[in-house]
Amino acid sequence: MIKDGSAAPDFTLLSDEGGEVTLSALRGKKVVLYFYPKDDTPGCTIQACDFRDATPAFEKLDAVVLGVSADSVESHKKFKAKYGLTFPLLADEDHRVSDAYGVWKERSMYGRKFMGIERSTFLIDENGTVAQAWRKVKPKGHAEMLEQVLGG
Repeated sequence: MIKDGSAAPDFTLLSDEGGEVTLSALRGKKVVLYFYPKDDTPGCTIQACDFRDATPAFEKLDAVVLGVSADSVESHKKFKAKYGLTFPLLADEDHRVSDAYGVWKERSMYGRKFMGIERSTFLIDENGTVAQAWRKVKPKGHAEMLEQVLGG
């Protein structure tokens, strides 16, 4: 289980912006790495739009926002275009990164059990260390709280 102070597991994932994003290539910047269950669903849309609206504040704080779900790059492109999202969405279709961060879990909805992403966020410092981890995140207001944690 990834905890505060742990080394953030490095990864390379395909981005909706084309090409790949590698976490270790972002050393020297703070990274807000947020995992969400599914593109274009109510809670995920609220959360993504909050991050979109907070992008200028995160940029001033020299922080990069990355959204990760098990959706495809094509799904991410549609979601991003529909809501004017301003940060990369990364495709973790094989759940490798979600597993590494301990967020790929058995979930339950309407009495049905299935595997999926537990909404979680990791603040990774400039050295690649998890400064803080939040699990079972509520979508509304999370971006604003992170902005305050970062000093915005």
